[in-house]
Amino acid sequence: MSPSSQSIAVVTGGAGDIGRSIAAHLSTTYDLVYIVDIDKEFLNTALNSKELAGNEKIQPFTCDIAEETYVRSMGAFIQSQGQVRTLVNNAGGTNVGSLDKMSSQRWRAEFAVNLDATYLCFKAFAESIKETRGSVVNVTSVNALSVFGNPAYSAAKAALINFTKSIAVEYGKFGVRANAVAPGTVFTKAWEAKARQGNDLFEKIKEWHPLERSIRPEDVANAVTFLASDRAAAITGVCLPVDCGLLAGQPSVARAFAQSEDY
Repeated sequence: MSPSSQSIAVVTGGAGDIGRSIAAHLSTTYDLVYIVDIDKEFLNTALNSKELAGNEKIQPFTCDIAEETYVRSMGAFIQSQGQVRTLVNNAGGTNVGSLDKMSSQRWRAEFAVNLDATYLCFKAFAESIKETRGSVVNVTSVNALSVFGNPAYSAAKAALINFTKSIAVEYGKFGVRANAVAPGTVFTKAWEAKARQGNDLFEKIKEWHPLERSIRPEDVANAVTFLASDRAAAITGVCLPVDCGLLAGQPSVARAFAQSEDY
């Protein structure tokens, strides 16, 4: 197969638990899946993970996606390898904090990685995605839809939903679809480490979620893969919560207000 005809998916934040799962799922339908991360060593570790080991479709790319010059170079190289049909903007992160204690520098830094970087990546691949009538899936958070702390992260993720809608409306005439997924607390290795320290957070999560469990990386990957696929051909501009029912309501609150144990 010539490079010009290869179908490509790009996953930012691709070395983490969620990114690896998304990449593994997408590799079943794309010729190449580029996983992008700022940390080269982390990428190498990801390539040897149980999700990706031995998968020749997975290609690593080291890039600081908050820097426009680097993102442009990344876009040019990857697009020279084939046709980018799907961009998954999964990179993001936060530090626990409050408005009262957050510095303006921290606020801007969180917007840079959670919102600005998504804009830069989309711009870098927009022409290719137009040509392929492709799709964009942005990974936001339940924090965008309610208050769960981390105000800068939450505000940036809320803006990301509107950015998703903007792509859907402006680029729809080219056949481009753009959607978002909003995960709740995903049981990643970072959260697993906290649980081993005796933190009872995940026991509380069972109480807060109607499905009585936390979200797994593959739950997010399944939603992303669906929205990127032709099965979602008529779906654009939506934000799909992947939260085990957290935003629907809390059973303990329903029991209290209804004075009923049926919830």
